[in-house]
Amino acid sequence: MTASGTAGHGAELAPYFDLSRLGAVVVKSLAAYEWAGNPAPRVHPAGQGMLNAVGLQGPGVTRWLREELPALIDTGARVVASIWGRSVDDYRRAAEQMAAAPPEVVAVEVNLSCPNLEGRRGIFAHDATLSAEVIGATAAVGRPRWAKLSPNTDRVVEVASAVHEAGAEAVTLVNTLLGMVLDPHTGRAVLGAGGGGYSGKPMHAVAVRTVFDVHAALPDLPIVGVGGVSSGWDAAELLLAGASAVQVGTATFAQPGAPLRVQTELMAWCRERGVTPAQLRGLAHRGGLPPQG
Repeated sequence: MTASGTAGHGAELAPYFDLSRLGAVVVKSLAAYEWAGNPAPRVHPAGQGMLNAVGLQGPGVTRWLREELPALIDTGARVVASIWGRSVDDYRRAAEQMAAAPPEVVAVEVNLSCPNLEGRRGIFAHDATLSAEVIGATAAVGRPRWAKLSPNTDRVVEVASAVHEAGAEAVTLVNTLLGMVLDPHTGRAVLGAGGGGYSGKPMHAVAVRTVFDVHAALPDLPIVGVGGVSSGWDAAELLLAGASAVQVGTATFAQPGAPLRVQTELMAWCRERGVTPAQLRGLAHRGGLPPQG
């Protein structure tokens, strides 16, 4: 799959490859209302990774359903929508609006890595009770919900358990790390919003560890692994750690066709070892890969 926030709200990647060949296209998070996002600059390189503070800019669920989703469906893609909010009621409203989506929207990722501005209690995904409350409030969406969690806490396992009990069919692990880059000439933050989310290859090991820990604690909970995936082996590593599916995000900024290339490399890697991607799930917990030959 693509990763939310890295491929737009619609069919932006369609000129580069056949979107129907992916498991799904996950669109950028949408609120119950139009949102302008953060001031520029919004994106900046950070070593081998990338820092972004786009600020969840979007047209809102209702307008997206009307103006952008049809073109994406026309590509033959399966669609996973993503919703966010600044309060529990924001999430509820977004879910109620998303309930009108056609069946091509096969699931909804609930982006819990947003600041709870109403309660001033930090990021939703850092609080198991708040996260479960959001999942409970989004039941009206009428299709499977995946809770997207943050790596910026030592409570990921606790939060994953809470959202699953509240109704999340799966968890997406993980969102970006908190980061900041300063300008060497001014000494000030390079991004308009100050800090941002750090993504890309350097955070892959964090994603692998998080997936591994959650699968060890909750082996029956489906996990969508995401974070620093830029090769078939990166995808295989997340599956071995316990993921059932994989998303490709930041790699698409340098190579828009990266999601399909990663899929092709993963399948080739599996053929060489005589396994299927599904058979890889969690093998790191059970002695690893069988010997070749």
